[in-house]
Amino acid sequence: MDLKLKEKTFKQMLYFALVSLTMSFAGLTSAYIISRKRDDWVSFDLPKVFYISTLLIILSSITFYLAKKAMQKENRTKTTYLLLISLVLGIAFVIFQYQGYLALTKIGLFFTGEKSNVASSLFDIVAFAHAIHVIIGLIVILVLLYKNSKGKYTATNMLGIKLGEIFWHFLGGLWVFLFLFFLAVL
Repeated sequence: MDLKLKEKTFKQMLYFALVSLTMSFAGLTSAYIISRKRDDWVSFDLPKVFYISTLLIILSSITFYLAKKAMQKENRTKTTYLLLISLVLGIAFVIFQYQGYLALTKIGLFFTGEKSNVASSLFDIVAFAHAIHVIIGLIVILVLLYKNSKGKYTATNMLGIKLGEIFWHFLGGLWVFLFLFFLAVL
């Protein structure tokens, strides 16, 4: 298959998947908005640790972009270094998200059980769904690191890096949207 046609085809498939993910999160955030009208709704402030995780995902998106730029200049070492930084920042994001979950449970906001409420349960579902996709993104970065170490990418043949970057930027943008959404509605 021609390289340009292959890239176009794979990008279209990725965009279709991202639209599907967008619709899923649109449904979850819509459920959150509708549920706010319930008599048993409990409002709460986002733990500060979520501010840190938001900064981490933004920084990881920047380093991923820089990794792609390094590969366009055939700088495999710099690409590896920047992908590793993206990976570490992504792992830190997941860790801080978990710390945020723990902070919510410390103030009595649980996902399930008799002490749970709709607000914290919906928040946890959205955050957990996003975290699962970030973990998938981390696996993608690991694959990219492996393939880069084997010399699979060049400035003219870096489809995996391009697709990985699109997915990672989507995840970062999605979290920033969700973070701002929760700041506005909590």
